[in-house]
Amino acid sequence: KGFEQIIPLVEVRPRRVGGSVYQIPMEVPQDRGRALAMRWLIDSASARSDKTMGIRLAYELLEAVEGRGGAVKKKLDVHRMAESNRAFSHFAW
Repeated sequence: KGFEQIIPLVEVRPRRVGGSVYQIPMEVPQDRGRALAMRWLIDSASARSDKTMGIRLAYELLEAVEGRGGAVKKKLDVHRMAESNRAFSHFAW
């Protein structure tokens, strides 16, 4: 339950169109979503100040279940970025 809270559904990818670079929202494949979630979880746990990495990961997962914590915040930031760039989605081909 907790880990699924971190997996992103959309992300922005840069695409060059006519000399300008647009951030285009795209769906995230399942494997990449899990890999990103794992990376964010480990990075967020590393940034914590608890004693061992095991404890840090445990607390990060517990916070993910509650919908808070660094990894969940990163996912929400990515989703927010994709939402704000939705106007460029017609460039996705």
